[in-house]
Amino acid sequence: MSISHAPPGSSGPDISRISTSKTGPDARPDDHAPVDLVPLVPTSSRRTRVPRWLRRTTGPLVLLALWQLLSSTGALTSDVLASPGRIAHVGWDLIDSGSLTSAMVTSLQRVAIGLLLGTVIGTGLALVSGLFRIGEDLVDAPVQMLRTVPFVGLIPLFIIWFGIGEAPKVAIITLGVTFPLYLNVYAGIRGVDSQLIEAGESLGLSRWGLVRHVVLPGALPNAMTGLRYSLGIAWLALVFAEQINADAGIGFLMVQARDFLQTDVIVVCLIVYAFLGLLADFVVRTLERLLLQWRPTFTGR
Repeated sequence: MSISHAPPGSSGPDISRISTSKTGPDARPDDHAPVDLVPLVPTSSRRTRVPRWLRRTTGPLVLLALWQLLSSTGALTSDVLASPGRIAHVGWDLIDSGSLTSAMVTSLQRVAIGLLLGTVIGTGLALVSGLFRIGEDLVDAPVQMLRTVPFVGLIPLFIIWFGIGEAPKVAIITLGVTFPLYLNVYAGIRGVDSQLIEAGESLGLSRWGLVRHVVLPGALPNAMTGLRYSLGIAWLALVFAEQINADAGIGFLMVQARDFLQTDVIVVCLIVYAFLGLLADFVVRTLERLLLQWRPTFTGR
């Protein structure tokens, strides 16, 4: 049996003939010949897999090797920048003496207090401004005005207002943390789809129910992004804050090292700042993965 798609009256051969398998003496060997299938392998599967941790550490290791090479050849003198070996030795001495550990604890306390206060203030203002129109009219304009003022420029005023103790240092960190959180939480609240609000109202949710089950979960991704920005600015503000007549902390070690031209100690303090910042960012990213499991996102290829 065959099915022909040739036009009526055509005298040419039918090239679209589809024949069914035959049995009996007229069957040809080709009728039951197996078809060779060639598997298609994706290009990404043919590439050699390199562990991600190895790819992420390649760049820093290359920079470290180049740094050591320049120091060993004399192209980079110790007066300009100490070698990695020298910095590792100085760092171990600071840890062994306990001065670096106590400085880290003091700096972490300042960042924690400033981050907590800034999170409460920034999130509270964003909720008032984002959930209520009258709150936006009263809060948003002053916050936007203060946001444009560099918080570093307020250090002289903070010294006059709060003295030279811990208060101005915490105030600078708090101010630096507040605005990124406010902007991101506010944008997250106002970015919630209005159709979700209508769907919640049709299901009988109260105003508090809408805020709890629709608005806050919808604003959570922006809030976590704002928290990551705030952490970065918190460490930046700490560097400036610990220059204000500090007698403890990582910034105090840097000021002492600057007075004695100790570039190795300065680099050790900078590495500690970077390490603490990366550790805080890792904590926030882990928290983000736990809280945003309901939102599948593109993670790269």
